[in-house]
Amino acid sequence: MNQKTLIALGVAAALAVGVALFVDHSRAPQSDVSARAGLLVPELRDRVNDVTRITMTVANNQPAVTLARGEKGWTVAQRGGYPADVGKLRDFLLKLADATLLEEKTSNKERYADLGVDDITGASAKGVLLDLEGMAKPVRVVVGTFNAQGGGTFVRRADEAQSWLAKGSLAPEKSPADWLAKDLANIAADRIASVTITRPDGKLVRVAKKSAADARFDIADVPKGREPSSEYAANGLGAVLSELRIDDVAPLAEAAPPATAFKARYVTFDGLVVDATAWKIGDKAHATFVATLDDALATRHVGEAQAKVAAEHAAGQANTPKPEEGAPAPAPPAEAAVPLAVTDPAKDREQRLAAAKDEVARLNAAFTGWSFVLPAHKFSNIDKSMDDLLKPLEAKAPTKGQG
Repeated sequence: MNQKTLIALGVAAALAVGVALFVDHSRAPQSDVSARAGLLVPELRDRVNDVTRITMTVANNQPAVTLARGEKGWTVAQRGGYPADVGKLRDFLLKLADATLLEEKTSNKERYADLGVDDITGASAKGVLLDLEGMAKPVRVVVGTFNAQGGGTFVRRADEAQSWLAKGSLAPEKSPADWLAKDLANIAADRIASVTITRPDGKLVRVAKKSAADARFDIADVPKGREPSSEYAANGLGAVLSELRIDDVAPLAEAAPPATAFKARYVTFDGLVVDATAWKIGDKAHATFVATLDDALATRHVGEAQAKVAAEHAAGQANTPKPEEGAPAPAPPAEAAVPLAVTDPAKDREQRLAAAKDEVARLNAAFTGWSFVLPAHKFSNIDKSMDDLLKPLEAKAPTKGQG
């Protein structure tokens, strides 16, 4: 074999090795992509309940929302440890755990901003850095902008250069108020017997119903010659505590009521009393609440309820058909079928009053120590004057000689 032949064979071998390396190199990313694709956060899939802390950080490396699980359950750190909306939080974690990677995107840092997955230390960063703690390995993901056309959200694992399009809308709410447990109280309007509002100027507005079955509240102290603007003009005043949801909250020490504020007292037919203090700062309406029990009203209501139960039971017994002549006598009613209000009125009274006191305790557990931001439509039914409930005064026609 001459020298030229050896050189040719060497070149061919080198080319073959080069081609093989090129093929291997071109295949390696494909293999790597296959390994990395799938779930965005695979370690979260079966460990949702292990998460104990979630931090959402935005531009300039500023913590926006911190949710932590402790002895009192999930709370929002930026709102003084007020309870978080556990249902909303769990839904978000499950959505994050199920998020699949749809498409590989840029790994060029210069292009991150286009997707909202750039480093959140920057002043113009658009995304949110999610930190999940409590699992064996902490999770850090930058969640960028939602891509409607692609049906997903741009994301990037914080320790990786590669960005992705992940299925679904994964961008979390950036305001602490959006993560609060907002259901505060639900005292139905048909339970309310009376409402008394004391305005900052000392003027009173009082409305009341004679019975829970009444469809409307009557307005007290209507001036002579005036009349309600409608038959149900005062009903809104009795609905303030019904399905009451807050917009925001702050520790009472940070948002105490001013000396001049509205005072509203809500008294139910069964003796529950809720006192509200409400005021406005800018466009936000604030309020504090305290619950108590009117023992006399509660005792009277229990007595009336027991009498009703006893009467209904007696009526039922009287209406029981008698057996036909010769037919066997029916078995006596089981002891459990007779209401406790009949068999042991004292014990029944004790249980009913205990339930009323428990309601007061539950309400105060939610009320105490907090200043709440109310929805505008709730505050509008505290900020009421007599003129708001009555028809406007008719302008008098000018007398002869007046212009």
